[in-house]
Amino acid sequence: MRKVLFVNIVAAAVTLGLLAAFAGWFRGKEAKPLPVLGQVPDFSLIERSGQAVSLADLKDQVWVADFVFTHCAGPCPLLSRRMQSLQEPLADQPGVRLVSFSVDPERDTPEVLAEYAKRYSAGDRWLFLTGEKEPLYWLIMDGFKLGVDDGSALTAGVPGPGTITHSTRFVLVDREGRIRAYYDGSSTDVSEKLLPDIQALLRE
Repeated sequence: MRKVLFVNIVAAAVTLGLLAAFAGWFRGKEAKPLPVLGQVPDFSLIERSGQAVSLADLKDQVWVADFVFTHCAGPCPLLSRRMQSLQEPLADQPGVRLVSFSVDPERDTPEVLAEYAKRYSAGDRWLFLTGEKEPLYWLIMDGFKLGVDDGSALTAGVPGPGTITHSTRFVLVDREGRIRAYYDGSSTDVSEKLLPDIQALLRE
């Protein structure tokens, strides 16, 4: 009887040890930091409020960026609804911002963006930025490493139809302005993927 009891105790100890080791491994996997994928360069743009916004204004904030334009008949309304859905779960996180960059800044004035923001009940922590097209497109392509095209390229010497194409990705940026992850903004589970990563950056 004592021998059986001893064997059972040893087996239980081994099992607990394995479980503890697995739990430690799992926590280590879970706590693995997001990679640094790039650095957002400095910029100076105008918010829908008329206030200038630069990268420095977002320092010490974790933020999610997307790229839209107000008269878009394609994916932009969906992207903006996805951003809108992030507002409630982040309502008690003052260190988080949402930032939408216009890819049609010539038409998307601050006043136009302000009206667009109302459609999605955008709060003060959701910024809508516009500015000069050349530096804005440079920021998107060279800074965020995403595609954007205003459709004005010449084909056989004739301007294109002017159809704007742009990335539908969301970009997660940390407090130091570093790109930490990309997400498919049109995906139904983008919030479920983003929210844990936002919390992880807030804990860094």
